[in-house]
Amino acid sequence: MYDYAIVGGGIVGLSTAMALSTRYPDSKIAVIEKESKLAEHQTGNNSGVIHSGIYYKPGSYKARFARRGSQSMVEFCETHGIDYDICGKVIVATSEEELPLLDNLYERGLQNELAIKKIGPEELKEIEPHVAGLAAIQVPQAGIVNYRQVSEKFAEIIEAHGGVIHLNTEVMEIHEESDQVIIETNQGSFKANVVINCAGLHSDRVAKAAGYTTDMKIMPFRGEYFMLKPEKRYLVKNLIYPVPNPKFPFLGVHYTRMIDGKVEAGPNAVLSFKREGYKMTDFSARDLAESLTYPGLWKLASKFVKEGLDEYARSFSKKLFTKSLQKLIPEIHEDDLVRAPAGVRAQAINSDGTLVDDFQIIMGKRTVHVCNAPSPAATASIEIGKEIADMVAEKFEVKEPILL
Repeated sequence: MYDYAIVGGGIVGLSTAMALSTRYPDSKIAVIEKESKLAEHQTGNNSGVIHSGIYYKPGSYKARFARRGSQSMVEFCETHGIDYDICGKVIVATSEEELPLLDNLYERGLQNELAIKKIGPEELKEIEPHVAGLAAIQVPQAGIVNYRQVSEKFAEIIEAHGGVIHLNTEVMEIHEESDQVIIETNQGSFKANVVINCAGLHSDRVAKAAGYTTDMKIMPFRGEYFMLKPEKRYLVKNLIYPVPNPKFPFLGVHYTRMIDGKVEAGPNAVLSFKREGYKMTDFSARDLAESLTYPGLWKLASKFVKEGLDEYARSFSKKLFTKSLQKLIPEIHEDDLVRAPAGVRAQAINSDGTLVDDFQIIMGKRTVHVCNAPSPAATASIEIGKEIADMVAEKFEVKEPILL
């Protein structure tokens, strides 16, 4: 019998377990993860960017948690000796049409209390000599880290506080009763006072297994990347982003120097035919059927026909992918790029075709469901964990450690 059981061993689930184990050191905590390793999906397949929060609606979870989370992530890395670099990034306008959008983004950044700066082409060249742009926003707060290493440290802290991590354990059913929650898995049954669902790509399914149907469904969008060849890494100093299309829900292809010195270029965004489909050939009949029969997907697609087709074209054409990258760095050529591993973003979509814009946390009777936590969830993970610990304390009026 556990006080708290967390479903999902990614960075959000581990951060939540860490927050609870720190707040209630005498409690019994379990993390239940279906894979043989922790952080195997969204956490372990991203670029490792520490986001500033510039893009997000002021006052939203994403804006608040990214801003605070970037600070707490740095503090955590310093405390535990994890390599990170607050290297800053530039968001670049490459055409006259993008200049008003850049101005709007700058105003949003100020509303989100960020110390950002508008710069012209000369100052941009000083920061990123190979970038072509008419103007840019300099975002000093952005940085890079290895979130898999961060997750491993979270796990160490959980276990040091007596928490147990169950790997190779897949949740099949959840029974929420008046005084406990029973979790049926492929490794047997677990009982807990409270269950927190941080299952990422499967969070909607876990919520449904607990009896909660929502007006949203997780859609897996694969982001495909290239790496710059080592001899071309000099073209990118730190982080270089385009001005995002406000009508399209993804940031566009960009350049990311990673903490190991490699430079990623991408991603595009295409519907994956499997929730954990990192390769173009990955396929799940169940996952694809769920996606294609969901009205929200078709309503979303109808709004972005041209943009969606462009994303798929880049998926199949290295030449077109390169052309998109050349808008920021004209010196890039096809031969400078080699295929890199892809990531999959778990994006919740409402049945009316609107994207769930913010982190979505749903409270059950004895369960908590984190049903939408794509980027910047890794940056915000420590703050998300603290928030869930607060919600649990308020919901169950926990004043002292629960002793069973």
